[in-house]
Amino acid sequence: MAQAARPQHGLFSFLDTDGKSHPVENTLAVTTLAIGVIAFVTAAFTGLHLLSSWAGLVGMVTGLWGQLISATTGERFLLIIGLGASAVGFYLGMAHGGLFGGLLG
Repeated sequence: MAQAARPQHGLFSFLDTDGKSHPVENTLAVTTLAIGVIAFVTAAFTGLHLLSSWAGLVGMVTGLWGQLISATTGERFLLIIGLGASAVGFYLGMAHGGLFGGLLG
């Protein structure tokens, strides 16, 4: 149990439950969560449909890639929350005007 007594350092150390460092996976998880929050919040405003739909699309892509390479349960937990928020933001943004609404016509 020597690894249990060893303190973990770093910004995302709470996600490294296996004792190894996963900087790429942790960054993808936190980024997906942040983008998902942006997409979800901006989906409430119909005038921000461009930001909501694009942020949702980017959040879904980063979240799916993060799920593909994730290593720990903590990473997957954040990824699923971020994916859900991104999807809601994307779909509501599409309903309010879409990715290019108002720009092409």
